Amino acid sequence: MMRKTANKTAKQLDLLLAQIALDHLFIETLATRHSDRLDFHDVSVWAVKSALLAAYQAGLAAGQQVAATAADQASSQPSA
Repeated sequence: MMRKTANKTAKQLDLLLAQIALDHLFIETLATRHSDRLDFHDVSVWAVKSALLAAYQAGLAAGQQVAATAADQASSQPSA
């Protein structure tokens, strides 16, 4: 079960990173295509900053969601 969750989480992360790359850097795929023309991109520093900020905010939101879930589970447990 743990491996299935890890695979799902890895796939979700890949999708999130691909979406950030597309939205902020205009990179269509993060897959290696073994071609300099396709694998290397010229991007502006403000686009890189925007993409990094989006990734940071996504990580922050995920961490807050995990903390809230843990707090909910702790509060629903009977006191010992």
